[in-house]
Amino acid sequence: MREKKISLKVVSLTVALGVLIVFTATQFVKSGKGEAVKTATPVEENVQPVATRFGLPLDSFTTVNGTIEHNQFLSQILSDYGIDNYKVLQLAKKARNVFSVRDLATGKPYTIFCDSSQKAQYFVYQPDPVDYVVYDLRDSMNVYTGKRPVTTKSESLSGKINSSLYETLESQHADPDLAVKLANIFAWTINFYSIQKGDWFKIVYEQQYIKDKPIESGEITSAIFSNNGEIYKAYYFDPDSSEGGEFYNEKGKSLRKAFLKAPLRFSRITSHYSLRRFHPIDKVWKAHLGTDFAAPTGTPILATGSGVVIASRYTRFNGNYVKIRHNRTYTTQYLHMSKRAVKTGQHVRQGQVIGYVGMTGLATGPHVCYRFWKNGRQVDPFKQKFPSAKPIPQKYMASFQRLVDSANLVMEKLPVDTSGLN
Repeated sequence: MREKKISLKVVSLTVALGVLIVFTATQFVKSGKGEAVKTATPVEENVQPVATRFGLPLDSFTTVNGTIEHNQFLSQILSDYGIDNYKVLQLAKKARNVFSVRDLATGKPYTIFCDSSQKAQYFVYQPDPVDYVVYDLRDSMNVYTGKRPVTTKSESLSGKINSSLYETLESQHADPDLAVKLANIFAWTINFYSIQKGDWFKIVYEQQYIKDKPIESGEITSAIFSNNGEIYKAYYFDPDSSEGGEFYNEKGKSLRKAFLKAPLRFSRITSHYSLRRFHPIDKVWKAHLGTDFAAPTGTPILATGSGVVIASRYTRFNGNYVKIRHNRTYTTQYLHMSKRAVKTGQHVRQGQVIGYVGMTGLATGPHVCYRFWKNGRQVDPFKQKFPSAKPIPQKYMASFQRLVDSANLVMEKLPVDTSGLN
């Protein structure tokens, strides 16, 4: 009897557990008609994530990749994929305030997502490696933008210049735009028109990637540049994130000064400031109280310092020119422009584009004649000493020194062939 009782208890417990399991594994939900409908809780499985591109599931579409051809319109591209001109016109109206279909540029890539009948459902345009625009071609007709995920890594680079800074960077498969960024960093201390064979550099910079594929370079964080035997160093430091950082030398002094070294980022000096120069047009010896920078027509001309435009006009000999008063002491002038970009009375900031290189007035070729006044007298700008901006406050010097030491450890390991250099 005792054994039977135990057996009955085991059976009863088993049945109770079974009912409990069935009850907990079953949910009751209401149908649209108010009826209770049983739905079993799904069993978790090891489901593989669906691959996507531009946020769209690839397993639901076939994709076609291409690039915008010269004089090609969106209607021409989509006509082969079941989208007529009327629908493209509707799409153009929808896209007007997001990304106009008229702005699709030659050479830029696109992707078409098609259904099983090869009718286009989405058209995705990429104006650059990061940004994309999705044109939803379904009945909903929607247009929106997105960004591809970007990762940033700190990388370093060094090189010796044999011909030009651009070619040196390209030979190492680096982004040539790093040359412009270097020029901007040292714009107050190095005349990049005097770069010569044998100069060398070391830089630490941010490199951006999309799916481990490098795209454009980010910002330079530290750099060393040797120009004509002189070594210049730059370290980006942001002591107060609310105001933004800037570049300092190894002693914590700002590289930023009142005036840029030159009004063009890249060019060559064809004529220096001189009290006696043989004029190429007048064929006489006379003073040349400016510095000529040769560059292709249309090259942007920059204000070397902040100030107010006191003249923006055309004259027979100066051509199109702009004159800027920076303060009671300094004034600058920029001659022979093809086009002026500022007006008299306008406030301009240092580095702002004020015009474009040309050969208007008395000129034999495209260039800008840069003139510099100090206390009402024209002087050679390259012989002037300008004070730097404020140095790093003493309370931040310990943090800055740690940053410098860390950057130097990286740059010391970068090889540079200095053989044959003095």
